[in-house]
Amino acid sequence: MAAYYQEEVKFYVSVDCIIFGFDKNELYVLLYKRTFEPLKGHWSLMGGFIKSGESVNDAASRVLTECTGIKDLFMEQVGAYGDVTRDIGERVISIAYFALVNMNDFNTELLKLHNASWIKVNKLPPLIFDHNKMVIDAMAALKRKAAICPVGFNLLPEKFTLPQLQCLYEAIYQTRLDKRNFRKKLISMDILEKLDEKDKEGSRRGAFYYMFNEEKYSHLLDSGFYFSL
Repeated sequence: MAAYYQEEVKFYVSVDCIIFGFDKNELYVLLYKRTFEPLKGHWSLMGGFIKSGESVNDAASRVLTECTGIKDLFMEQVGAYGDVTRDIGERVISIAYFALVNMNDFNTELLKLHNASWIKVNKLPPLIFDHNKMVIDAMAALKRKAAICPVGFNLLPEKFTLPQLQCLYEAIYQTRLDKRNFRKKLISMDILEKLDEKDKEGSRRGAFYYMFNEEKYSHLLDSGFYFSL
């Protein structure tokens, strides 16, 4: 096989994953303390180098599965980060992805294995390299996506209440939402299935549980439905 591009400079390509979770009305990101140099002991996003014969998407999917123990998580590319001096170890270009995980499904043993912790998005410590910027960019991308696509349901358990759903979107948008308008708009889309079961932890009266009807949403998309929040 002919060898092309021999005169070109070679460098490393990696993926970094901004893994979001939601719990007790707060949005979290999964971070770990590096166990290797450079910057051993510093906070970092989950990531890794792209392997030979592996696509960028496949690399991100592999890293996500290794870090969470969950396959086929929702993920979306945030962007490429290629400042010449961004990594003090070598010249590394990184492709960042954000992913959404239901923290109830997360294997907590993996936290110990990866020396990882869930940290509130609004209380992030200083991260290595340009990882703080990646989180900021990922939050902006999540806000844009959540406004036009029901990706937020990936952060919730299968059954949820409307107050929980509103708290989720308030955490994503980082602002208070009008209760009446939010519920009216969401229910009018007809993509939620109301259950007979109630959550009574918050009050004696309780709040009905709902489920996201993904099959119905798919059918609505085929007929020209447009999700908007």
